[in-house]
Amino acid sequence: MRIGFALPQFGPLAHHPEDIARFAHRAEELGADSLWVGDRLLAPVDPIVGYAGTDVIPPEFRASLDPFTVLAAAATATERVQLGTNVINAPWYPPAVLARSLTTVDLLSAGRLLVGLGTGWSPEEYEAVDIPMAERGRRLDECLDALDAWWTRNPVEYRGEHWTVPASHIDLKPASRPHPPVYLGAFAPAAMRRVARRADGWLPVAIVPAAPGDPDPIAALAGQLAGVREAVEREGRDPAAFDAILRINPNADASVDDIATALVRAEREAGVQHAFVDLIYLGKNTDQALDLVQRVLERARAS
Repeated sequence: MRIGFALPQFGPLAHHPEDIARFAHRAEELGADSLWVGDRLLAPVDPIVGYAGTDVIPPEFRASLDPFTVLAAAATATERVQLGTNVINAPWYPPAVLARSLTTVDLLSAGRLLVGLGTGWSPEEYEAVDIPMAERGRRLDECLDALDAWWTRNPVEYRGEHWTVPASHIDLKPASRPHPPVYLGAFAPAAMRRVARRADGWLPVAIVPAAPGDPDPIAALAGQLAGVREAVEREGRDPAAFDAILRINPNADASVDDIATALVRAEREAGVQHAFVDLIYLGKNTDQALDLVQRVLERARAS
């Protein structure tokens, strides 16, 4: 299994952006296979929708760094690891701006970018970027079309209901050909149908350890992946070419054993070949986060 980790982007680690390059370089030395960013804009004081089924926003979300800048720093500090977004909230960005940012990171990393896109869940974040949240699904579909045009044609032109790219010469294309793989985060039925129809892969999530009374996320994963691949086949696509990268979200009380066990089980029980671990609740400083990286890799690969 390929094992990656979230870059120091949120919470206490975000207060030390000077450590991003050091974290990335050392994580690669320790044997990490990928490094990841997310996309948080703000933490509402009185949220309309809380995080992960709660009615609050975790305090760790009150500090967040720009995902593209963090990826660029990691790209220049590493040589081997893949660099991923899980996820960029695509409807927040005009596709031309998003395409330029993603292309830059892919070129900086010599083709190591994995593009993970989603729609987000916070009404206040949509209000802050002045995009109607009700349009997020349609805007994501248009963004996928516009990105494909930007990356594979020259001149580029795209005209949709919400976004337009006038006919333009765009000479810089990604190092990955024809373009970086595009994964989608999704849970709702309509979003899962989009995954099956359009994505190179799916981005499932497992919270570790599961809360008391909640189902075992790893036990459910094999069935979920089988269902997605069946949907991919119904769309006339090759399910064997469809990928999945699992995000492990450890709770604040998760142990190294909890995380390593989840990684091993995901590979053995669900056939997951690539996963990454978010350390947002566990890493209080860069050195502690790197120690966790080392211990998780050692424990998981010794199993």
